[in-house]
Amino acid sequence: MLHLTRPASSPLAFASVFAVAFAATPAIAQSANRNPTAPVTTPANGTLVEDDVHNRQADDINAIIVSAAGLQELDVLAGTSVLEIGDIQRDAVTGQLGDLLTKVPGVSATSFAPGSSRPVLRGQQGERVRVLVDGVGTSDVSNTSVDHATTIDPITVERIEVLRGPAVLLYGSQAIGGAVNVIDKRIPTRMPDEDFHLDAFGGIDSATNLRTGAASLDVGLGQTVVLHIDGSYRQTDDFEIGGFQVAPALRSDLLADADEEAAEGELEEAAELREAANQRGTVPNSAMESWTVNAGLGLILGESTFGASLGWYDTGYGVPTRPGAGHHHGEEGEGDDGDEEEGEELVTIGLQQFRADFKGDVYLGEGAFERLKLRVGYSDYTHTEFEGAEVGTVFDSTSLEARAELVQNGGGMLRGSSGVQFLHRDFFAEGAEAYVPPNLTDQFAIFTLQEFGTGPIQIEAAARGEFTTVEAQTLGIERDFDTFSGALGVVYAGVAGIRIGINGSRAERAPSAEELFSNGPHIATQAFEIGDANLRTENAWGIEAYARGAIGEGTFSLTAFKQWFGNYIFLEDVGEEEDDLPVFQYLQQDADFFGIEADFNYPVIDTAGFRLLTDLRASYVEAELADGTAVPRIPPLSLLGALEAQTGAFDVRGEVQWFDGQNRVTTFETPTDSFTLVNALVAWRPLADNRNVTLQVAADNIFDVNGRRHASFTKDFVPLVGRNFRASIRLSF
Repeated sequence: MLHLTRPASSPLAFASVFAVAFAATPAIAQSANRNPTAPVTTPANGTLVEDDVHNRQADDINAIIVSAAGLQELDVLAGTSVLEIGDIQRDAVTGQLGDLLTKVPGVSATSFAPGSSRPVLRGQQGERVRVLVDGVGTSDVSNTSVDHATTIDPITVERIEVLRGPAVLLYGSQAIGGAVNVIDKRIPTRMPDEDFHLDAFGGIDSATNLRTGAASLDVGLGQTVVLHIDGSYRQTDDFEIGGFQVAPALRSDLLADADEEAAEGELEEAAELREAANQRGTVPNSAMESWTVNAGLGLILGESTFGASLGWYDTGYGVPTRPGAGHHHGEEGEGDDGDEEEGEELVTIGLQQFRADFKGDVYLGEGAFERLKLRVGYSDYTHTEFEGAEVGTVFDSTSLEARAELVQNGGGMLRGSSGVQFLHRDFFAEGAEAYVPPNLTDQFAIFTLQEFGTGPIQIEAAARGEFTTVEAQTLGIERDFDTFSGALGVVYAGVAGIRIGINGSRAERAPSAEELFSNGPHIATQAFEIGDANLRTENAWGIEAYARGAIGEGTFSLTAFKQWFGNYIFLEDVGEEEDDLPVFQYLQQDADFFGIEADFNYPVIDTAGFRLLTDLRASYVEAELADGTAVPRIPPLSLLGALEAQTGAFDVRGEVQWFDGQNRVTTFETPTDSFTLVNALVAWRPLADNRNVTLQVAADNIFDVNGRRHASFTKDFVPLVGRNFRASIRLSF
């Protein structure tokens, strides 16, 4: 069982959030990569309903997701994918955002542990991937370390937008690799058609002994006020795998070490090493438990809306230990006989976040500006690392992020929006392994995104100026960074149903406090992490070409990109040890990235009562440092092929995912073998008059393959889940 005792974290001064007069740009996304069976949002009440798959037209498939106004096509966001409620139910096998998105072209996951997995976009992770809640940051610290969970439970959201391409820099320099924008209903923006609206979800599985459920309720209070309440619960045991826990190379090393210990007469140590090498079937200490609760009010005043919400996220999860490696980070001589190793205790993490949000959308009339959009998010976050029952290190972070955006009236040749953003973060860690000193980050930004032209050729431009101060108070160090990012795109829409474009960009990113000031042992990652207070601003030139649209009854999307980084910041194993832990250091040099993303959907059979759909996807990225070595943890080539049979009441889907081996590795990084996953799914909609009631059964990894994600720090001892049978139900009334 997980040890879930945590220090209290009080929601201090959250009311001050609502006094701030800046707020957020809403998400802007395009659904060229959407699965043709995905649900769409009805304008009446926000309920997600699935279209009749036999009546869906190609123009509907390529419709723009209307989570923002001001632009007609927004091709600057060339690589955008959207997951709707149906997609989330299909793949919600974990409680973490990263693993949910791995079937989207261009996306992998950190897969540190079942309780912590963050998206990897175009080979980028950490500080280069921004995770947003309706346009503002999650305000957790998942971007700072792979063991830190993202404070979002995917089963409580209604849509997820994966944003890639140069214009996502409008969401901050942390989006230099891309952004994931999660749209939920915490703050209602429309009156429900009925007296109340209820959504519910429940699920179980076999490989993790999952028990999960979520529900949300929207109630109209009078003619202008809507109350929203939602909550979720998830619990799993140690998860099952399809073979040995450790990768073949690590297993060989452990057995060799066992032989050496045995030869020296250390029989107990030899037995422990052999036991670690032969661990199979499950990953010890990988259980998790989480729950959430949120409440919000929305005020609907004609074409203007205002709202606020409060939320709580609570999770506890195990951190699998690298077999054969204890946590040798205590002082020598500790313990009764001086030989006890402090790191032998199991490590678990307890995480809590209180969050308050405000959202405003003010209609300004028919003048130069149509709308003023406001967004504010406040967070009080606590992350505790336990060694057994003892508190090891506590990380506290309070943050405030606010944005305001003016949306231009789109009647003329020039359409777009402009705004400002403010971010403040106060980070504090205490304990024996507080490897990051207390620090403050303040950031102010101004941005604009414009689209010009109404004919077959359109021009789009984006720009962002950002001013960042990072201060480590106890070290007496303050760094100031002024960065500018811009993008220019040209789109040709002269071919019916197809859009072709090219974007160029120049982006800059300030180093984070963790990259600058880290210096110490980190128990959860089992590494000694060292920053560099003299890191310079990271910059990247980029070019991106794409084509997308409809071919007959099918849809396609193809994107190729190239980025030339200057002063690229990366965390690498330098082959040294400190406190008996491997040393990982933040280094900096130039780097080049190249990648391709593609998907294709086509109905090979389409009759009045039956459709057979093909679904093909591909992702590839390669990255090299200036010295000719590989950038660490770059995902390999991946392909997905699926056939899906659709009728009015049933969908039956079979798919194959293939991941190439990754042999292009940096120093002290191990290669990863290729593997193939075979999955199957059956969905049943038993009510003809309510297609939002869906029962689903699925079998993942049918052949019990032992796969490993190369982007993961823990891939050598945390493989993917083995054969897994799932069942779930989704209700909406």
